[in-house]
Amino acid sequence: MSSNDYQPSYYADSASFNTDYPSLTGEEQADVCIIGAGYTGLSAALHLAEKGYSVRVLESEKVGWGASGRNGGQVCPGHNMGHEELIKKVGKTSADGLWQMSLDSVQLVKDLIAEHQISCDLKQGVMHVAAKPGHVAEIRESVEYKQRVQGYDKIRFVADDEVQAMLGTERYFGGEYWEDAVHLHPFNYTLGLASAAVKAGAVIHEKSRVTDYHTGANAEVRTTAGVVKTKYILLACNGYLGKLEPRIAGKIMPINNFILATEPLSDELCRKINRDDVAVADSRFVINYFKLSGDNRLLWGGGENYSSQFPKDIPNFVRPYMLQFYPELKDVKIDYGWGGTLAITLNRMPHFDRMDDNLFVAHGYSGHGVALATLGGKLMAEAISGTVEKFDTFARVPTPTFPGGTLLRWPGLVAGMLYYSMRDRFL
Repeated sequence: MSSNDYQPSYYADSASFNTDYPSLTGEEQADVCIIGAGYTGLSAALHLAEKGYSVRVLESEKVGWGASGRNGGQVCPGHNMGHEELIKKVGKTSADGLWQMSLDSVQLVKDLIAEHQISCDLKQGVMHVAAKPGHVAEIRESVEYKQRVQGYDKIRFVADDEVQAMLGTERYFGGEYWEDAVHLHPFNYTLGLASAAVKAGAVIHEKSRVTDYHTGANAEVRTTAGVVKTKYILLACNGYLGKLEPRIAGKIMPINNFILATEPLSDELCRKINRDDVAVADSRFVINYFKLSGDNRLLWGGGENYSSQFPKDIPNFVRPYMLQFYPELKDVKIDYGWGGTLAITLNRMPHFDRMDDNLFVAHGYSGHGVALATLGGKLMAEAISGTVEKFDTFARVPTPTFPGGTLLRWPGLVAGMLYYSMRDRFL
């Protein structure tokens, strides 16, 4: 793995093994051609290969090059849209099914890690905390609703004093602790999925950018150097879809999020700022999220932008977000800073669709990608093999197009994001 293959990051430098899959050249055939080698595409490839399908995965860069190799590594149940709102959108049966599938998605990640012996710093527990006192009541109500209405007992409300003892700061308040949630090294998890898919019989082609495709009886996918003739096509591009499929490009908005990694911290300091070694996300609209790495670094995610460019100095872009809550870290050395592009939808729910008889798409995970994208790949595999119920449950959730489509979505989103970021600061 060349250092030039991936954006410099702590994850790339701590990869558990190297990968090098050949580019596509010439003409090949497959039952299924998957575009994108992130969680969605690799999970689909693994599950399809295990069912006996011949599979080719086409990746424009390298396995896990996009958000799958750069994110915060949190694996937590739930959706961005609450259960009550989902009931209004799709009815109680489908809303209950979506909730259960969010639980299943977390278990699926755990099961795949165990089955394929993926070494990815797997740790237990995710905490969602209030960044302001006014957010505590909503979190408490959310916990009570899940316990009372949804019958879920693996979550508990945590009062201000316990949150502050757990996280070593008085700048966070009450929270909800997800006992069954986990967190991990996302890039090593991605590499493990790829290895498992290949062992099951899938073929991965890196540096194979798709230029166009067509569906129908003689479906094929073309790259700059080759073509795959196929029966089914799966779109698993997420924030890197670009102009490849104009019919759905306006359903998602690519945004950039940024993470830093400190130098390794002492055991004492780690216990002070994260007593129980959990992953944390706060209640701000532009959230802060953090966790400890396997070698005692603090990985802190904070700040977004909505352009095609990353900040020139990512560590100093993210650092103020960290110091707002942990000013005692002002002299700690920052070893890494990196960014990644994810896809959000207007309603922050994933977009699943069967666009043609043999064309499926799953993307727009809006921050829940580790678990839901892994599940999304599995559900596409099930749909191809004839079990469509769970895929269709997700597909029933309406996914509005951004106003103005791809042309005007950016200024509209930026205006909205700026409004909510101002609320983070002052309300």
